[in-house]
Amino acid sequence: MTVTAFASGTQARFALARQVADAVLFEGYVLYPYRASAAKNRLRWQFGVLVPPGWGAECEEHDFQHTECLMEPAAGATLSVEVRFLRARRRTVQRARPDGGFHTVGELRLDDRVLMPWDEGAEERVEVVAPVDDLFGDGVAVPFRRPAGEDARPVLDAAGRTVGRLLRRWEEACGTVRLSARELDGPYRAVRLTAVVENTSAWTPSDGGEAGRDAALPHSLVATHTLMALSAGSFLSMTDPPEWARGAVAACRNLHTWPVLAGERGSADLVLSSPIILEDHPAIAPESPGALYDATEIDEILALRTAALTDEEKREARGTDERAAAVIELADSMPPEVLERLHGAVRGLREATGPGPAAPDDGFPDEHGVRRPDTPWWDPASEAGFDPARDHVAVDGRRVGKGSRVQLRPGRRRTDAQDIFLHGRTATVEAVLHDVDGAVHLAVTVEGDPGADIRREQGRFLYFQPDEVTPLEDGA
Repeated sequence: MTVTAFASGTQARFALARQVADAVLFEGYVLYPYRASAAKNRLRWQFGVLVPPGWGAECEEHDFQHTECLMEPAAGATLSVEVRFLRARRRTVQRARPDGGFHTVGELRLDDRVLMPWDEGAEERVEVVAPVDDLFGDGVAVPFRRPAGEDARPVLDAAGRTVGRLLRRWEEACGTVRLSARELDGPYRAVRLTAVVENTSAWTPSDGGEAGRDAALPHSLVATHTLMALSAGSFLSMTDPPEWARGAVAACRNLHTWPVLAGERGSADLVLSSPIILEDHPAIAPESPGALYDATEIDEILALRTAALTDEEKREARGTDERAAAVIELADSMPPEVLERLHGAVRGLREATGPGPAAPDDGFPDEHGVRRPDTPWWDPASEAGFDPARDHVAVDGRRVGKGSRVQLRPGRRRTDAQDIFLHGRTATVEAVLHDVDGAVHLAVTVEGDPGADIRREQGRFLYFQPDEVTPLEDGA
């Protein structure tokens, strides 16, 4: 019923999605400035950590991921699943003694690097292949176990002499992959697929006398995510489903993970369920020169800052981890033309032509959004007719201007998480602004914000478009 080897066709399809899946796997693996001694590298691996059940009861992290999505499998279709995660390997640094033994040290300094204790991440995969017909009813459950182990590697100096060793230890990792399916009622043959990944480790904080997240990590499944492929048929988008499936999609439960269509754009036979919310068919930017692991900054800034590290900082980064060492080499060897590509890219072009004779130039686009070729992108004289403190805009048939009270309703397709947190809050309009493209923006301060007066004095506001607010009556 289940096997652990994928057919070559499935491997090829998964390979298309693994570039993005690798970014998920190593998200936050090592953070700039890529040194073990850096404060922000002392609390790592924030996404997709499935901790042992005995520890999960004492913290806010979880011991499982639960994915539900809709699919339309063809008759006789097979589902291939690949669960990927990292297993923490605790690395200890030891110095060689004259008697041939070793003792543990806090660091080992070499000419080209400084070795320090560190938790490395080793990739693990669990592969399951099952006919879709076998998933109905009780479904299938596939337990897996990765045994504990130890590895010692000598550290040699420039002359080839053994000056120490790196001792790596890893603990047993246990889990279960559960797959089930249920056919939904309706005019279309849609099936709800459920995929659950559990950490089943029996470890508890009392086993070794050590407690805390640092002790639980070696027994955890880190950066866990799931790839699922149909041999025949298709999955439905969970973010933009067809109208007939919206109710069924809304009823799906996704806990600690989110499924999106993966692979080539236009295909629908592959899903990536990730602890990081992605869009359908996510892709790595073609300008990206390589993995930088720290996604809190854009590649250009991160590459420049890494290249600017001191020689001593680079020595420690090289000794921290092989991947950190590769980042240092990447930043030091990046050609100027590669760095220039990181500054920006044009993703699409459209022809800027409009019908009919040229209209008088008023400094703004015409009704087709097109400017005349000889029109500068911005004409200072065009600002003469605007006054942010007195201008008004019509919203739901009412005039909204400075001093108006509104309720914030951010649009989901052009906002970020911070704006969404303000959904339903009331705010005061501070100004009505027009940009050079003719769009209108409302500058607001949120009511109840203790820093509103300071932001008002500094001219620092939040900005929303007119269709993202609802006017309020005074005192509402």
